[in-house]
Amino acid sequence: MSLSASCGSVSQKRTVSSLLAGRVVKRPKQGDGQQLHEAAIQLLEQQQNLCSLLKEVGNPNLSNIFCSETGGQKPQASEGIPPTIAGSLLVSELRCQATQLGVPLTALSVKMVLERLTEITGTEEEDRRRELLTSSQRVQLCVLLESSRELLSQGALCPKLLWQEYRRGQKLPQLEVVYQLHFYNILTLKHILESDEDVRLWLVSQLKALSCWMPPLGEKEAQQVQLKVLSTVLGVLVGTGFQLSHDPAVADRRISLLCCSVLDDMLFWFLDKVGESLTLPCAGAGPELWCQLFDASLCGASASPEALQHFFTHSLTQTLTYKPRLTVSDAIARQNEWTFAKSSRLLTSLFRKLAVIFSVEQLLRHLQQVLETHEVNWKHILCFLSTLLIYNPSAESSLRELLSRLLSSAFEGYDLENVITAFLLARQGTLEGPGIFPSYSDWFKMSFGGGSSCHATSKKSLVFLLKFLSDLVPFEPSQYLKVHIMHPPYVPVKHRSLLMEYVSLAKTRLADLKESVEDMGLYEDVCGAGGATVQCQAVQDVEKAVSLFESTGRISATVMEASIFRRPYFLTRFLPALLTPRVLPVKADARMSFIEALKKADKIPAAQYSSYVESCQRQTQQDRSEVCVDTRDDPLEVLNVQLQEFRKLLVDANEGEMSAQLSRISHTLSVIFPVGPDELTGQTVIKLHIEKPLSVELHIKVVNTILRNFCQYVLDASQANPPNKQNLWASKFVSFLLGNTQLLCSLINRLWHLFNNQGSSLGAAHLLGLAAFVVHLHSSMSHSPLVQLVPPILPTPVPIIEALSSALVCNAHDNMLFCVRLCVAAVCYGICRGDSLPQQQQDYIPSSLYKKLLYLIPRLLPEARRTPADGPLGEYKEENSLGLWSSVTHSNSTWRKTAWCLWRHPAFCQLQHTPQYQLFFTEWLSNELGVQRSEDALSDPERQEYQQWACLELYLCRPEDEGGCGGDMRSLCSYLLSAIMDQQLSEQKLEKLHDRVSEKGSCLPDILSRLQELVYEMEVSTPDMCDFLFELVCQRCSSTVSSASLSISSELSLQYTLSTWNRVLLALPAVLFIKVKTEGGRTTLDCNNLIQHVNQHQRKVCSPAGVLSRHITSHFLRGVLCASVRCCGRSGEVNKAWSQISLHCPLLLISTVHWWDSLSPVVLSLWRRLSDGEPLPEQLQLLSDCQHWACSLKKGQLSQVPSAPPLLLAASLYRVWRGHREDEQSFSAALKMLRPEKDMKHRQVLVFLLFLCVNDYLSALLSPQEKSRQRASSFCKEVLDVLTDSADWLLIFKSNEQGVYQSVTMVTSDEFTRLMPWAFYSLLLQQSAELLHRAVRCAGFLHTAVLCYINLLQLFLEGHTPPPITPKPPDDQAEACQIVSRTKQFLLKVISQSPPTALSSSQLRQLESQCADLDPEVAAALSVHLDPRSLSPEMDFL
Repeated sequence: MSLSASCGSVSQKRTVSSLLAGRVVKRPKQGDGQQLHEAAIQLLEQQQNLCSLLKEVGNPNLSNIFCSETGGQKPQASEGIPPTIAGSLLVSELRCQATQLGVPLTALSVKMVLERLTEITGTEEEDRRRELLTSSQRVQLCVLLESSRELLSQGALCPKLLWQEYRRGQKLPQLEVVYQLHFYNILTLKHILESDEDVRLWLVSQLKALSCWMPPLGEKEAQQVQLKVLSTVLGVLVGTGFQLSHDPAVADRRISLLCCSVLDDMLFWFLDKVGESLTLPCAGAGPELWCQLFDASLCGASASPEALQHFFTHSLTQTLTYKPRLTVSDAIARQNEWTFAKSSRLLTSLFRKLAVIFSVEQLLRHLQQVLETHEVNWKHILCFLSTLLIYNPSAESSLRELLSRLLSSAFEGYDLENVITAFLLARQGTLEGPGIFPSYSDWFKMSFGGGSSCHATSKKSLVFLLKFLSDLVPFEPSQYLKVHIMHPPYVPVKHRSLLMEYVSLAKTRLADLKESVEDMGLYEDVCGAGGATVQCQAVQDVEKAVSLFESTGRISATVMEASIFRRPYFLTRFLPALLTPRVLPVKADARMSFIEALKKADKIPAAQYSSYVESCQRQTQQDRSEVCVDTRDDPLEVLNVQLQEFRKLLVDANEGEMSAQLSRISHTLSVIFPVGPDELTGQTVIKLHIEKPLSVELHIKVVNTILRNFCQYVLDASQANPPNKQNLWASKFVSFLLGNTQLLCSLINRLWHLFNNQGSSLGAAHLLGLAAFVVHLHSSMSHSPLVQLVPPILPTPVPIIEALSSALVCNAHDNMLFCVRLCVAAVCYGICRGDSLPQQQQDYIPSSLYKKLLYLIPRLLPEARRTPADGPLGEYKEENSLGLWSSVTHSNSTWRKTAWCLWRHPAFCQLQHTPQYQLFFTEWLSNELGVQRSEDALSDPERQEYQQWACLELYLCRPEDEGGCGGDMRSLCSYLLSAIMDQQLSEQKLEKLHDRVSEKGSCLPDILSRLQELVYEMEVSTPDMCDFLFELVCQRCSSTVSSASLSISSELSLQYTLSTWNRVLLALPAVLFIKVKTEGGRTTLDCNNLIQHVNQHQRKVCSPAGVLSRHITSHFLRGVLCASVRCCGRSGEVNKAWSQISLHCPLLLISTVHWWDSLSPVVLSLWRRLSDGEPLPEQLQLLSDCQHWACSLKKGQLSQVPSAPPLLLAASLYRVWRGHREDEQSFSAALKMLRPEKDMKHRQVLVFLLFLCVNDYLSALLSPQEKSRQRASSFCKEVLDVLTDSADWLLIFKSNEQGVYQSVTMVTSDEFTRLMPWAFYSLLLQQSAELLHRAVRCAGFLHTAVLCYINLLQLFLEGHTPPPITPKPPDDQAEACQIVSRTKQFLLKVISQSPPTALSSSQLRQLESQCADLDPEVAAALSVHLDPRSLSPEMDFL
């Protein structure tokens, strides 16, 4: 029987199993095995075809073949013949054949196996292109190897001889064949490597070929076999090459080195492919599959943990030191090209797999060791560091420690290599963004900015650092040079020159890079959110300059200096950025006004300005601004793909994979929203123009894509786990967005407009996603910039969440619903997110959103107004976060159910005890006053009920430190009154933001009603209500005025405060403002508070000056009458009170006279009701008598003068003549009838009348009323004509010597009092020469004239003189400088004509000292003409 006999007839014959099955009619017993064995041998001896026997000795189940290879049950032999029986049959037949042929049994077995192996693997040409066997070949091979294993077990097969015979033909098998031999433990790979040196090259080529081979589509089995073959071979190589041995033999060392060389060849091939992928579309499937094999689970089956760790360490070292062609200077210059996002994904994947079994500290120590002992590939070194930072959140602190050690070691031994290493590693970390590592400017300042820094210990250390920085200058990118210049290292004053040398060198290098110091911008506080560096800086400078111009109205000094001293930057950078063509608004904005101001200052070349105007005219209505995107692919499509890939990583992927994907997303976003290198200098505030939505179409699409995908992420993640069970994907996502300022600004802009304008259109999914987004913005607040809203509806820059919260207005029903839904979702998410970390729960709950819920939920849900003690909250104590979250996400849940569930949640209730989460009464009032009554969610009765509950039940009894009133009704009224007075300003702010607010009524009437209710209640129980009200408004006015000399802003603020107070005053009962006190059993009226209030505050805001409004005057007068009802002698108390007012409150007296015609019927009617028909009190009747006297005097009838104060008589006279526009002849005649030279009282009346006329004249000067000014001037002239011969009229112009006329200072504002010297000379210079001559002869005129001139000069120098009313003033109205000049000439003439006795010695010395600094010429004139010593005869010879 020949071994090579044909096996072709086997298919026509019955198999051994079928023969045995046909003859066995019953199941043999276990004891019949030996008998069956002998029968089978006898049968086979009669049918001796060995080839056929090998084919049919096993009838394998095809479906079990690969299962055996992957760890399942190995292929069984024939169902009918056990393996041991089949093996015995084969050995028996082979032994017979070997005996017949006279050859050894093992030789015959090897020949038979090799022939069958050749028959199986000998394939068609098409199959030869396959790197693996076909499925049928694999089945046959497995059958052969199973039989061969039986032969081996019975000593009939020699593995060594098998390999020798196989290699005798100088051919090598496929790698899968070797794998199967290894798998069936017939011929191990280790034995093959030890016995055949040529296998090494073959193995490397086979591994490369199999890695690159792509199985045909649909052959999943081939893919599994491919991976299994490669992983098994890799495991054997690792286990053999890196297994540590205490006493390794020479052969072991040789095989170990051989395995290492194979693995190194494969690693270098992988790295070469990665390098080629930078210039080719991709590296191919081979390197990617090989990288996939670097897994601890794949290698661990054949290699011990120690071997695997040794292999990974070796591979990492080889990678970091592979082809070290790049120098340190190359690394410094090209480092920004080697960030994680820009590196090959295969390379970063390799680093991640090699690092997975090590800690961060181990990896950094190994990195430091490699840097100290090898020549390294800096690109791989820095890429590895980026990968480590991205995938390991704890790597930042470890890297900080490493950098600190490197710098300390470097400056201790002046080791240049350690300094270089530290700078490169630090810069690599900063390139990954602020979410991964601090900015370079922060690191540089932290390392070298203080006196305790490592370089500050000695001059040698300082020189070492500066020399190092100087050596870097030729290779430094510009952004690092700018950081070093803007944030220089700490240098003692005595060594300052050393630093200046470096700064000079750095500036020279910047100039060589065409980014000289001129391109560093005008302002240091830059925000790097633009295109290229210089253009970005110029845009920021323009925004800053326009902002300063808008706030000050002037071109900033920085811009003016730049136009002169930095002209290249100004002309080539600043002006082009400013004159960017755009669609000009109809009404000039700040930018247009700034351009016009520069043009008027001749700072813009005419040709450049003309080109700008023409370009703007060509601009269409649609904004065509383009975003420069330097990429072959559409960045929006790339971003969409990357965001979808990130979605797949949400639930199952680890943090490292998510960070890596986020880094790629961040890189794509940096293409769309370019980040300039100047952003390394840091930025703390970004501007948000809330009136300008995003206009660039691409930016809008990108921002919408980000927000839409984030909402989808939240839904996907929430379906799998509640927030407290999710990984940190959301925090990482938001942190990466914070690293791009331009993107962040666009995101906030979009969110602000969504919340403010489109809230009602957002669905539940959008609300949930945006709420989560806002929560994570809040949690990232510590490393996010502040936001300055433009226009500044918030006075100072605020955190991002506060800026977005300002967009959530609660002024109407729809807005309230959106706000409560968003805030409920956000707070629920925050509570659930912080559930796993209770101590950090506040980090996830924005206080501004929480406070909005404290305001809205009780307002919209009446059942929530019960305090916890009143409500059955015990059943809700077990409410957990999972139930709360399900109420948010459940499709059938409404916002009311969710809000009610949240309101009772223990975590929500607990936060109310935290100060920053407490809604103070002032905040509640501000919210309530912002509600539009016509669009409120509550009806008028419901609103009244709610407000009364809030005031009397919620805040009245709440402790003061929790924002309440502590049970004090006075405090409650104080809060209400302050809120009402603040309402007008808040409405003005809101009108800038919402045009509709001014059209709808606020809740001011409702809050005013609550104040009235409380005041009426307090009037009964609080006797000092008058003191309380006046003290409150006094404090309010005092806080408004910050200094004794009011600025214009302070005056306007005070006028606003008092105007608002007067509105409140008129809404409160008049009787509250007159104090009724009881002393000794007698009740009297006390008007001191009223008098003090009018004198201190009301007189400052009268319009016209010197007269209270009719409503205020009537209110005070009615208060006096009504309060008198509580006194026994009503009429007498009114007389006493009015006498006190006449003497100490001239403004109220004059105002009463001014409005008496309209007030008298009201007063008379009120008095009759209060007094049961008693006659009008004498003091009030005196007002009517004075009016009749003045009217008779106007008619030329001199009746008896009433016994009234002179001021009252003068006010009555002035009221009569001012109210009737007749010629001045009757007025002049009436004045002459008073004969001031004979009657002191008449003279006082005329002086007071002159004061009222002068006051009217000043009012006319300050307001454009030409006829009124001429008439007032005429009145003054007539009164002066009568009074000139009397010295009393001079007293009203001398604030410190007015005597009986002192009360006039309490009539008008301080501004008018300061302008009295101006009125003095303005009137005198208009008089005739005869009248001036009479005035000069008046006693005390010179002293008054000099004092007025001194005050006039001070007014002129301070710019407080009244402006001319018309562009071309008439002859009697000169310019301020002309009046001052004419005044000086007049005064010098008066001084020269005055006798020495015109001034006393003390007056002369005082005036000389005051004039010495302001006008030495006048001081000299006083000294020459009036000083007795200068007129001494001894001096005549001069």
